[in-house]
Amino acid sequence: MQPYELSLAAAAEAMHAGRLSPVELVDSVLDRIERVEPHLHAYVAVTAEQARHSAREAADAAAAGRLHGPLHGIPMGLKDLIDVAGAATTASSRVRADHRAEADSTVAAGLRAAGAILVGKTHTHEFAYGLTTPQTRNAWQRGSVAGGSSGGSAVAVAAGAATFALGTDTGGSIRVPAALNGVVGLKPTYGLVPRHGVTSLSWSLDHVGPIARTVEDAALVLSALAGYDPRDPASLAVPATDYRPPADTDLTGVRVGIPRNYYFERVDPEVEAAVRSAIGQLESLGARLVDVEIPLTRYIQATQWGLMVPEATAYHENTLRAVPDLYQADVRVLLEAGELMSAGDYLRAQRSRTLMRQEWARMLKHVDVIAAPTVPATAAKADEESFSWPDGAVESVSDAYVRLSSPADITGVPSLTVPVGHDASGLPIGMQLIGRPFGESALLRVGHAYEQTQPARELAPAG
Repeated sequence: MQPYELSLAAAAEAMHAGRLSPVELVDSVLDRIERVEPHLHAYVAVTAEQARHSAREAADAAAAGRLHGPLHGIPMGLKDLIDVAGAATTASSRVRADHRAEADSTVAAGLRAAGAILVGKTHTHEFAYGLTTPQTRNAWQRGSVAGGSSGGSAVAVAAGAATFALGTDTGGSIRVPAALNGVVGLKPTYGLVPRHGVTSLSWSLDHVGPIARTVEDAALVLSALAGYDPRDPASLAVPATDYRPPADTDLTGVRVGIPRNYYFERVDPEVEAAVRSAIGQLESLGARLVDVEIPLTRYIQATQWGLMVPEATAYHENTLRAVPDLYQADVRVLLEAGELMSAGDYLRAQRSRTLMRQEWARMLKHVDVIAAPTVPATAAKADEESFSWPDGAVESVSDAYVRLSSPADITGVPSLTVPVGHDASGLPIGMQLIGRPFGESALLRVGHAYEQTQPARELAPAG
């Protein structure tokens, strides 16, 4: 096995035992990037020289017995919405072509302090305003979409071109590409991870979180990310937590909610079969399955768009008027549409969210986690615009992908996607676990227990 193939936890253990150095791991990942990047286009920029310098410093520190923790010497990619001092933050847009960050974002500073090494900035759908990341290709099938908006981060991790990466999630933008590329993605509770220094799409819906090979890896990264920062008005002070899940697979006493409505409607049969099989595996580990009714489902789409669209337009107001032609057409249309929405529409969406949060809190009193598909279908072909469902409904690709992921953004509850198989064409399928506010430990416990019962996952055949 080559170093780039190692999970974060395995690489950290090998470094702690002296069997692997940060230089070897970073060199291996950079070599992998060089091999797969021409086919996948996961990165906006690769910081190879800086990464090798940081790896040598990390190796010297390790030799002197100064390991910073499990992220010491681990190569990472950061979505190109996340500021790194002295580096460009382009948001994959011509609008930001000349932008350079003056300081680290909170999450970049935290990861740097934990010893992680940046190997590059990963592509996003322009300003995170989309669910496909069109410039990046799926790690499993190059003719299929990567998912978005954190498509570059998910593809890099799936292909071995980063040991872990960060993404952002406003309507599903961590979990959608993670599911479509067969990796783990975690959207934490709203306010748990500070967003200072991260380009906003929709301030009241934006989250930052990890994309990784395994649930344990995601837990290790979350432990370094979570914390309070007064520069983010949504940031919440919570006790420092080690989120690493227990090693055993016993789920006795855990109540897993199975939705009777919404989450299994208009879902591809192969996706439903894989997710229900994974739920059966949770039951075999001791979990108790409990039927749940998802509340206020008719308002989900309107609430998501009613919040996101005007907030995004407000953020882009000046540049949309000054340089509209620098935006891609799909993003510009959405930003212009936001100018047509009334204050009343926005306030009704806020009220709907309040009611939805209340009803979800009541529902979640009866279960520890909810298990459901992450997305209703696997990765669409790059030129595919919509899905047609057996009931005659036609749904755009973006609407389909956001449909099952947006409730967790609207309500702010944590959500984890875990790979649970592949469809007949070899494309990955993801199961979503949704929990109570600040219930990340429960999600990670359940996801890790499931993961331990499955054969070790291989990297995508991207090279």
